[in-house]
Amino acid sequence: MAKKTVATLQTSSKRLSKAIKMVKSPKTGAYMFVEAIMAPELVNDFLNKK
Repeated sequence: MAKKTVATLQTSSKRLSKAIKMVKSPKTGAYMFVEAIMAPELVNDFLNKK
């Protein structure tokens, strides 16, 4: 499973990170990418969650 923090985004006073992970679909077995923009502290929780 691919896990990666792609970019660190900075807006006025907030720091944000964009995280992308590859997830296998239980129905079809195909892989898809899930993207989310969040605070840097939450990235590890997002990537470790199935």
